[in-house]
Amino acid sequence: MGLVVQKYGGTSVGDLNRIRHVAERVAKVKASGEEVVVVVSAMAGETDRLVSLAHEISSNPSDREMDLLLSSGERVTSALLALTLQELGCPAQAFTGRQVGIFTDSSHTKARIERISADRIREALKEGVVPVVAGFQGIDEKSDVTTLGRGGSDLTAVALAVALKADVCDIFTDVDGVYTTDPNVVPTARKLDKISYEEMMEMASLGAKVLQTRSVEFAVKYQIPVRVRSSFNEGLGTLVTKEDRDMEQVVVSGVTYDKKQAKITITGVPDMPGIAARLFGSVSEANIVVDMILQNVSQEGLTDISFTVPKADSKKAFELSRRIAKEIGAKDVQIKDDIATVSIVGVGMRSHSGVAAKMFSVLAKERINIMMISTSEIKISCVMDAKYTELAVRTLHEAFELGKA
Repeated sequence: MGLVVQKYGGTSVGDLNRIRHVAERVAKVKASGEEVVVVVSAMAGETDRLVSLAHEISSNPSDREMDLLLSSGERVTSALLALTLQELGCPAQAFTGRQVGIFTDSSHTKARIERISADRIREALKEGVVPVVAGFQGIDEKSDVTTLGRGGSDLTAVALAVALKADVCDIFTDVDGVYTTDPNVVPTARKLDKISYEEMMEMASLGAKVLQTRSVEFAVKYQIPVRVRSSFNEGLGTLVTKEDRDMEQVVVSGVTYDKKQAKITITGVPDMPGIAARLFGSVSEANIVVDMILQNVSQEGLTDISFTVPKADSKKAFELSRRIAKEIGAKDVQIKDDIATVSIVGVGMRSHSGVAAKMFSVLAKERINIMMISTSEIKISCVMDAKYTELAVRTLHEAFELGKA
């Protein structure tokens, strides 16, 4: 008898009819003889509704109170799904992050999991009960409620799968797998049967909305197989797993884009040791993730530094940069938020040359200017004006023949 952890996203539990559908699917798995643990997100739109309510009251609500507020959405879903399972004759109990024993640090709204006890989950499984866990949340050492960031229910599911030594973690969403790019932008986008952990991590961090980046980090660290599946059909979806030789034959596996970035530029920065450490140290202390960094060639002892951050953190990063710029005697700080990052990803890039040249040539033919470039072994990312995003994605998808099987 195997153990599977299933996670259902907001659209999958968007109303009572969909919750009943999920309950029937879970009960079917349970009846087949497998043990099952379910992790749920808030019902579609609920988190945004709660955020809106908070901002009607306060222009700058405290992170601690926001965590307590936002965690309620997942609790509602878990209770409703447990009740529905009970009505179907399937024993079930709802659990909060606190009851599960998901302990995190105290970085409110972006907490990181430190350990999971999961004792009550194990007890429930022994008693033949289906545990239904409220995702996205935990508690810190002060017993304050914390949340794991947007998409945090994915992380809850994978982390629980690790803690419980599950055979697989199924992430159910409104798409039936991982595609070569966004099908809404490129109708010929193709569903992948499998993808490596590394490729999935890059795609998730570069804008693909299928899985949260940190959940993939957990999966690769502990080698937990993850399947991305649709809650609306019975397909097997896409398996996220270890790299194999077949994957290396494909040069590029996917094209991603991210419009939720902003670029901050500090001009006239004194070109001397310690300046970059001072700037990015302050940004790091504010729990702001920096993606790309570009420093121009020094002229007359001065240089310009540009970097990208999530748009949600751009105002905070901008104010921090202005303060540091004033302290170090830099000339000016500018922010540009109408940008996008378009990336190509593929483990086959390690052993194939000319990929970057081809990408730049394709973009040049469309007269798309590149502001910043970032590379790794398996990805190339370009920052450009947001208005060119869809054009860049379509042309790159076609140039690398990703629509072909």
